[in-house]
Amino acid sequence: MEHREYNYYEANAADVNLEEITSSAKNAKILQQLRDGDPTLRYLYFGGAFGSNFNIGEGDDLGWLGYFIGRSSCLTRLFINYLPDGEEGRAFVEGIARSQSIQYIGIDNLSNDGFTSIIRALHSLSQLEELYIGGGNNVGPDGWSELRILLESGVCKLKQLLLKGNNYIGNEGMDVLSNGLRGIGSSLKVLHLSDSSIGNEGLLALVDGLTNCTSLETLQLSRNDFSSAAAGLGSLSDWLQNSPMILKYLFLDNCRISDEGLHALAEGAANQCRELYLKGNETITTVGLRYLSDSIRSDSCRVESLDLECIPVGDEGLEVLAQGLVGNQSLTSLDLGDLHGDVLITSTGWLAFSKALCDTSSVNSTYLSNHTIFRFCLFGGDDEVTIPPRDISRYLRLHEEHPQHVAKCKILMKHPHLDMTPFFEWKLKFLPMAVAWFERAMPCTALTIHDHDPDLRRRVLDESDESFESRVLTAMFEFVRGMPMEVMKSRSGLALAAAYDKKIAMIEEVNKIALEQRDRKNVQFEEEITRLKIENESLSGIVQSVRNSVGV
Repeated sequence: MEHREYNYYEANAADVNLEEITSSAKNAKILQQLRDGDPTLRYLYFGGAFGSNFNIGEGDDLGWLGYFIGRSSCLTRLFINYLPDGEEGRAFVEGIARSQSIQYIGIDNLSNDGFTSIIRALHSLSQLEELYIGGGNNVGPDGWSELRILLESGVCKLKQLLLKGNNYIGNEGMDVLSNGLRGIGSSLKVLHLSDSSIGNEGLLALVDGLTNCTSLETLQLSRNDFSSAAAGLGSLSDWLQNSPMILKYLFLDNCRISDEGLHALAEGAANQCRELYLKGNETITTVGLRYLSDSIRSDSCRVESLDLECIPVGDEGLEVLAQGLVGNQSLTSLDLGDLHGDVLITSTGWLAFSKALCDTSSVNSTYLSNHTIFRFCLFGGDDEVTIPPRDISRYLRLHEEHPQHVAKCKILMKHPHLDMTPFFEWKLKFLPMAVAWFERAMPCTALTIHDHDPDLRRRVLDESDESFESRVLTAMFEFVRGMPMEVMKSRSGLALAAAYDKKIAMIEEVNKIALEQRDRKNVQFEEEITRLKIENESLSGIVQSVRNSVGV
């Protein structure tokens, strides 16, 4: 087809019969929508074997499509799955370069020439926010160089750069793209480089290019080979810790990460990521999990969701992870996925996990237990859900349903008799705090959680208000009576002790009266039973006499 300049399309666009210049009625309808500014046509996909909105046929379909796309103010998303070489493709590309509305462009299955021409056209699309480059393109060095030039220019303030499945990028391609990433800068929020044949050198180059990406939220690096990338993973960790942003999602699934690599990565990933995905890294052992556990236990840990699916955890691994949960205040979800082969979780592992959620050795240990995690995913053989022991399930539901009361509930559940001795060193300053704590803990007596049956609920504490009040008074009484004599010499101390003595005496008197009333009611009840027995015997005698008289 001979090349037609833009002026040709401009001169004929208003009067041209679209059915005559297109190869199908479907294509004519698309062009009509573009020409008329139909607001319902916001996404256009063409060139694929399935699901294509616009099918390329004979004639000047592509030239007219490019022209009307360039004039459209409604079309915002365009996916190009086919672009012929020569004049037909050139006319289309010239139209794309004039677009003022397209914010997303996807490119796949193009030749190097087609890919390069599209990337060059994007230099004029300052409104472009998302660029997807699929793995089916046949891109050579000049194509990646053109992409680098586009990114370096800073014309496109991309929010998402998606290079999924481009296994021909490799370390060399990543070195080329690194400079381009610096040009995008703070606008970039999502970077997708999964399955791109990136190794240690490529990861180092990537991290070097992320220097200005201070607003990045998602970094997808799954299915790259980082088996020998401890240096690169360490560089990534350093970048995370020195960056002002907090990464929402870091995907490192199926990257063959070693224990050494996880050691290099763990601190930065734990401190600067909300969700960390390490699924499928079966080369990680308990040694690596221990490094991760140490980072999770840190006060600076920000990880909320941790995916360790397909990593052989077992009893030893779960014990190590449980140690990291103690004191952790961010993690809410832990996914261990499937248990394979001879990897099992037995009572040993569950005991360690339960202790991490509620250490009953002392009140302080209970208080410092983990109170945040509520989603724990584990599957056994044949994808059957493995339900944790009942106490663990109960803690997890308590974490989810009543996060503001968790610590208080656990203390009340596991310490019915509160030993006040450790608090003597606070002297009388402790009493107002203790009273306030019990007041805040009072709602725990009315809380309920879902049982194993999702339609049933059970009380967190099997305790009445009266029993709770008795527990409070007992604790306060033991504290006051256990104070060293030098403290009790103070006027306020004596007054306070006397006040609690008086209050306890009043409670005891009330209890005594209640018991006496109960005893009196019991006596009355027994007397009433005796009376009813006598009446019953008398009535029985009368009935029997009547029966005898009538010969029954």
